[in-house]
Amino acid sequence: MTLPALDDITAHRGSPEPLDGLIRIETSPRERATPLIMEMMRSVYPHDEVFGEYCTVNSHIDCPPDDLFDYLADTRCLEEWTYSLRGFAPTEEPGLWSAYDRLGSETRIFTRTVANRQARTVDYHCAWDQGAHLWMIYLMRIVDAQVVFDRPGSVVLWTNCHHPFYDHNPYPQTAPPQRPVWVGDFWDMFGAGHLLELRNLKAIAEYRHRNGLSVTPDWMR
Repeated sequence: MTLPALDDITAHRGSPEPLDGLIRIETSPRERATPLIMEMMRSVYPHDEVFGEYCTVNSHIDCPPDDLFDYLADTRCLEEWTYSLRGFAPTEEPGLWSAYDRLGSETRIFTRTVANRQARTVDYHCAWDQGAHLWMIYLMRIVDAQVVFDRPGSVVLWTNCHHPFYDHNPYPQTAPPQRPVWVGDFWDMFGAGHLLELRNLKAIAEYRHRNGLSVTPDWMR
């Protein structure tokens, strides 16, 4: 049975011709599609093509997904597994935390964690210097590795989007005086830096789980 896929678009356009950029077997048989796919499977990719607009890193972590979610859903966990965020303390605004990003010397970073237990998503909404507009969004999802890999543990998927503010500080008046860097200066290193931090997370969570310790430590409870 053929379902009425794309019929609404065909009717709206008044043409049976496929949309530009749409590759389906009905209009692009395998013989035509294979060269396109092979071109996409290059052995070398420019750095900007891989990390220009999106930055994604992934890892398997030998730790139960619910335990890992509970740990990541607490903003204070960033004190442990991130490379440079330190000194987390609550602000007067509920759910908003303040810390220092040592990449920027005396730079304050503000963080609000938005988590969904059912979907096991943990999103860190952050910004340097001010907490009114949290435009740096770190999107994380924890997947049950038993489902996707047929093995125990968790798969962590972590993506950042290149917000235009990475290129230009939108709030220069809130920056500490004479700070030599802006967070966007490090964008080209986000892929490697986030992979380093994800390996930190893996080492911490796996050690605790392997040794019977609570993945979320007592000091965070």
